[in-house]
Amino acid sequence: QVQLVESGGGLVQAGGSLRLSCAASGTILSIYAMGWYRQAPGKQRELVARITSGGSTDYADSVKGRFTISRDNAKNTVSLQMNSLKREDTAVYYCDTVPVRNYWGQGTQVTVSS
Repeated sequence: QVQLVESGGGLVQAGGSLRLSCAASGTILSIYAMGWYRQAPGKQRELVARITSGGSTDYADSVKGRFTISRDNAKNTVSLQMNSLKREDTAVYYCDTVPVRNYWGQGTQVTVSS
């Protein structure tokens, strides 16, 4: 059974940084394109960063230049470094494959205060 566990969220002031991590069990992440998604209150879940199995990355315009997605195949993890955080980045963040296979876990809450 595939399980993804997201961690690293928290409360941070605007302009601050957080690093999220996604750990997997039951599968090898390196074979998949992986993504970080987020869902803010009252909004649909959106893909904000993606990394292919080959390591190519792309980002939503709203986070480009501020967020960096990476993967550590030896540790079977995917991370999201978030810098220059804004209030509008407040959301629950999830990781899953791209396209979605509904492997995501409980998510990790990121709250950015002004």
